[in-house]
Amino acid sequence: MTRFIHDRFAKELLTELLSPIGTVNIGRDVTAEVREIDVYFTPNAVIPEYSATLGLLGKMAETTAIFEPFRNPVTVGEVISCMSKLWDLRGELERQARRENTRYDDAQLPRLWILTPTASKGLVEGFCAIPNPEHWSEGVYFLPRHLKSAIVAIHQLPETPETLWLRILGKGKVQQRAIAQLSSLATDDPLRIIALELLYQLQSNLVTDTQQELQPEERELIMAIPSLFREQLEAAQQQGIEQGIEQGIEQGRQAQQRLILENFLRGRFGEINSKMTAFLSAISKLQAAEFTVLLLAISMLTVDEAGRQQAVRLLAENVLKMRQSELGELLPTALTNLLAFPVDELTFFVEQLPRLSADELRARLG
Repeated sequence: MTRFIHDRFAKELLTELLSPIGTVNIGRDVTAEVREIDVYFTPNAVIPEYSATLGLLGKMAETTAIFEPFRNPVTVGEVISCMSKLWDLRGELERQARRENTRYDDAQLPRLWILTPTASKGLVEGFCAIPNPEHWSEGVYFLPRHLKSAIVAIHQLPETPETLWLRILGKGKVQQRAIAQLSSLATDDPLRIIALELLYQLQSNLVTDTQQELQPEERELIMAIPSLFREQLEAAQQQGIEQGIEQGIEQGRQAQQRLILENFLRGRFGEINSKMTAFLSAISKLQAAEFTVLLLAISMLTVDEAGRQQAVRLLAENVLKMRQSELGELLPTALTNLLAFPVDELTFFVEQLPRLSADELRARLG
């Protein structure tokens, strides 16, 4: 399910952002029913400048913390479940103190941060959670003091640089605007680079997930991510990044797109037939936005032989569109003729396609 894809993205992003200033434990077991804490963070390095770049997240990470991110609005039961993990952890710490013949201090207990894309007034009031506007941002609600828990309603956070790294974990337009705001960071900013890598992986996982139909907001998210990569490359050119580095980036992008396409076709249809294979290298050269549109189109095909044939036709059509200006009105005929080639001839032709002149192209396919 796509929820687990988003969960993994949230955990990986928090891990990357928090690792420089502490120890991050993903999936920390607690006793009782052996439930897992999503992200358990222990600060161990004081780097004020770095913490400041994390903004609100950095402030949360000043003390030991538990982060429980949710893709969908958290429910009453899920809040209670998170708090149960905290109490189970408290029990562990008390038992450890007894074994070590030391006194347990509640200051050892982490603060629980429940990150939810939205939170209703009823849910917040039901847990007697209140804001602390003097010291904390709007959208952060603290439960009574001894519960050591807070609910963060991401949609209520002000859209400022200080909240960026939490709003990226939001949903819908909130998340999309946060992703767009990454462009305000310098192209060589390590946090921007980390976020782009994880967002691209999120996009890849979403488009290759064949277990269920994507929601409209997820389709919009998939389409929002490629623009950042185009922007990154354009900015790199403007800043005079060496051509060899750019070529390396492009080769890496093409290799990743080919792997995504192979996994996607295999997951969708169970196998990759020889005609599909003939188009893989050429398709991997598509720009990120065009590549994503192609995957979305294939994801809507039926999972049967008719769907496989339609997938091959879509691959062939996208390859020929790279020479559309030279084929013009011949494109439909060229597509039919290309698909009629035997596999060996098809594979050779696709490999030669970038080097064929316009006349050779029209002669072979017209």
